[in-house]
Amino acid sequence: MDAPTRPLAAASLKLHHRVADQLGLAIVRGDYKAGDTLPAEAQLCEMLGISRTAMREALRSLIAKGLLVSSPKRGTRVRDPRHWSHLDPDILRWRVEVTDTDTYLKKMFELRRATEPAAAALAALAATEEDRRQLQADFQAMIDAGADNARWVEADLAFHRSIYFATHNEFFWPIGQLFSFGLRQMFEIAARGDHRPRAIVEHGDVLRAILERKPSLAHAAATTLIGNATSDVVHIRGLGLDD
Repeated sequence: MDAPTRPLAAASLKLHHRVADQLGLAIVRGDYKAGDTLPAEAQLCEMLGISRTAMREALRSLIAKGLLVSSPKRGTRVRDPRHWSHLDPDILRWRVEVTDTDTYLKKMFELRRATEPAAAALAALAATEEDRRQLQADFQAMIDAGADNARWVEADLAFHRSIYFATHNEFFWPIGQLFSFGLRQMFEIAARGDHRPRAIVEHGDVLRAILERKPSLAHAAATTLIGNATSDVVHIRGLGLDD
């Protein structure tokens, strides 16, 4: 198989980062399938015009992300996607680039519906005073954003990220980190709708339940919020308002 032809990233990135980006995107895109063996190291170096040192660093990075496995006898092979570190920021970025938008959004909403109500309930039980102040500040930033979509999106993302961090369960934190990149597209689409007054009320309901340490109410409020957010994005996508 020919080397992927996507242009390299910004020149400021180290060479092995650029090569890892090029190969990683090709793997996520499906240019290399699970079980495929990559060309020999020397051949890859010649194809991409780089040194063996840079290539080894790039491959080491992709192995760490779970995309590749290497052995002396079988070479460097692509792993089954079930073994990939799907919450890794680079893999998320590659996934956004190659996945159909509706499919990507559907999967992200499925993840949120499965985890966020539980995170809100845990936050109601575990949030410290610092967590509570942060959630209040994030909510106030949403109100202060007014009609400024960019400010609204940043504040909205921060609010949801803070819920996951307030669980004080480190296994929820990687999902919270998704709000820094993986879920941004969803929130940017939703910001184009006219639902903001209702969204303020629904976020306020979640916040109030957490502040009052009422986990059942927090779970219910987060479920309602995510359900309506899903409907909003489906409506906006259907109208083509996010084009």
